[in-house]
Amino acid sequence: MTEVAAFAHDTADSEESLAPRVRSYWQNVVDRLARDPVTLFFGALLAAIILAAVCAPWLAPFDPYKEGIVLRLKPFGYRGHTLGTDELGRDLLSRLLYGGRLSLLMGVLPVVIASAIGGTLGVVGGFAGGRVNTAIMRTMDVFYAFPSVLLAVAISGSMGGGVMNGMLALTLVFIPPMCRIAETATVQVKSLDYIEAARATGASSLTVIRHHVLGNVLGPVFIYASSLVSVSILLASGLSFLGLGVRPPNADWGLMLATLRQAIYVQPWVCAAPGAAIFVTSMCFNMVSDGLRAAMDVRL
Repeated sequence: MTEVAAFAHDTADSEESLAPRVRSYWQNVVDRLARDPVTLFFGALLAAIILAAVCAPWLAPFDPYKEGIVLRLKPFGYRGHTLGTDELGRDLLSRLLYGGRLSLLMGVLPVVIASAIGGTLGVVGGFAGGRVNTAIMRTMDVFYAFPSVLLAVAISGSMGGGVMNGMLALTLVFIPPMCRIAETATVQVKSLDYIEAARATGASSLTVIRHHVLGNVLGPVFIYASSLVSVSILLASGLSFLGLGVRPPNADWGLMLATLRQAIYVQPWVCAAPGAAIFVTSMCFNMVSDGLRAAMDVRL
């Protein structure tokens, strides 16, 4: 018993000495990001896209839902329409600004919810081990039997489409990979000495998870979640393109791409605008995620 107490005391001292190292770690992360011009550039571009979507009611030059058949498919700059008009004569720039709200919402919210649910299941399964871990992870493995695109289409199609059903479908698609990441990180952390010391001092499992496990698991989960946002935007746009996501007359980049595809031979540059918005936004999320991953790859 004395040896256990001594081991726990030494571990407690090491945890106290770890605090300045943790602060130094985050300072190193910030310093690395500050010296990464690529990540800073795409981060600023992403912030501008998000800000433009949030401020769409004040930035949009025209009513995004006002139709005018005589103005249909006009080129760039026609009578104040900076990016032209769509197949119903609606201002394309205004539609893009408003469409960014739904596209970003359907890209970010399913990942956030999936991270919370999948991360919780992964931590519980990895920490508990045994049959609990087997039951959770084998259930997640069932979802891996289907490609993510087909699974999202199948779930959304079976529920009838729509914004809420589309986000629910994307959430269910992203829960298994988030659970896998959290479970793997938890299993690695669980075998460390200070976890055994915390258990030896009589700390409950909830206390150990909250104070010792989550801090090491949230990093990998956050990095992976940031990389999934671009995938979520692409899948959400694909669902809207197929008629299983956002429905007319709501503005959404994927839906705009679907309705404008028939006019590609008449005004190809106007039709390319929603696709360019999807591409640039997805690329920004990918580049920022890569920068965060590189910056956080610092050893304590």
